[in-house]
Amino acid sequence: MITFSYPAKFKMGSDGRVMVTFADLPRVATDGKDDREAMEEAMDALGSDLSIRLTRREEIPSPTNPKRGQRLVAVPLWLAPKLALYLAMRDQRVSNSDLARRLGVHERVIRRMLDPKHATKAEKIQAALAALGKQMTVEVRDAA
Repeated sequence: MITFSYPAKFKMGSDGRVMVTFADLPRVATDGKDDREAMEEAMDALGSDLSIRLTRREEIPSPTNPKRGQRLVAVPLWLAPKLALYLAMRDQRVSNSDLARRLGVHERVIRRMLDPKHATKAEKIQAALAALGKQMTVEVRDAA
C-alpha cells in the first residue's frame, strides 16, 4: 500500500510566518502567514515538486514515517492517482505501450494519464491500475 502524505516540519520564522520544509524532499520549502495558509502552501509546493518529477520521469521519493514535531502533508488529490500509476508501472517495468495494449487503447491515452496537466477521469486511472493488479481507494479520516 502506498500512502501519499509526506512529513513536514512547520516552524515559526523570525518574521512571524510559518515556515514549512520536507525532510524527504529537500528542495521543497514554503511558508504561510498562519498554520492554515502554511498547510495550503505546503500542499501546493508538494504537488508542484512531485508533478515536475513525474513530468521528467524522475524518482519519486517514498515518504518516511513522521518524526516528533512533523505533520503529514497530503499529496493533492488531482496528482496522487497519477503518481500511483507511474509508480506501479515503474515497479513492474511496464511501458506506456505495454499498458496501452493491456487496456486496448492508444499509447497517447497512457501518456495523458501520466501528464499532471491533463485532467484524467479517475475511472480511467482505476482501470489502468487494475490492469497492473492494483486497486485505488480513498480514505477519509479525522484531522489530527
